[in-house]
Amino acid sequence: MSPQLHEVYAIKYATRGGTRSANFIGGDPHDGPMPMDYFVWLIRNGERTVVVDTGFSAEVARQRKRTFLRTPAEGLALLGVDAASVKDVVITHMHYDHVGTFFDFPVARFHLQDREMSFATGRYMRHGRFNHGYEVDDVVGMVKLVFKDRVQFHDGSAEIAPGIAVHHIGGHTAGLQCVQVATARGRVVLASDTSHYYEHMETGRVFPTTFHVGDTVEGYDRLRALADSAQHIVPGHDPLVMQRYPAPSKALDGIVVRLDVPPVA
Repeated sequence: MSPQLHEVYAIKYATRGGTRSANFIGGDPHDGPMPMDYFVWLIRNGERTVVVDTGFSAEVARQRKRTFLRTPAEGLALLGVDAASVKDVVITHMHYDHVGTFFDFPVARFHLQDREMSFATGRYMRHGRFNHGYEVDDVVGMVKLVFKDRVQFHDGSAEIAPGIAVHHIGGHTAGLQCVQVATARGRVVLASDTSHYYEHMETGRVFPTTFHVGDTVEGYDRLRALADSAQHIVPGHDPLVMQRYPAPSKALDGIVVRLDVPPVA
């Protein structure tokens, strides 16, 4: 495989129930079940391995009443990746379900937007409206890593390796970023929480936990511009991801799907 082309995987590590009314600002007139899956993502080729986000722990799952399936490190191990040896981790934002278990990556450099660290440690964290998505210990842990020179800050767009770039979107949090990856099928964009579900970007609606609604809605257009097509955009929490993409093996069915190949549904 070319140094610029990568395999990309979504690894499911947790899930929870939910309803449509809880997933859209303003609720939904046709309320019904709308569960949420939790993923971390793996990008790799013969020259590099990059992990996107680090999930949350079993303890946090109990506290927040999530159904915990496996640690992100255990999920990566199913693909032959040792979290303890991963050198680069992109943190799309510092919410509990995206930066927890960072301690399982002891040699990694963490790629983060300047605005996300400023947001998570600044004046807006006085308000429950914004701080409820963060775990204080995670934020403090990342601050400590700054002092160990293990956080690589980015301001906007940056290439972190040939064929892998981060792009600031904002909206859900002030420093939220997506990840654009060159693959054999074209430019795939890991949207993370720039669009929790396919339906958010398809209909222009917004998830309730949002710092800036305007940036979120404008961000949908940015996602489309960064990807080769709408089918190249992968939302951050939609269970449909597990249905639309194939598992890399029968043993990993329902656990891992491969995103660098065309969707099957």
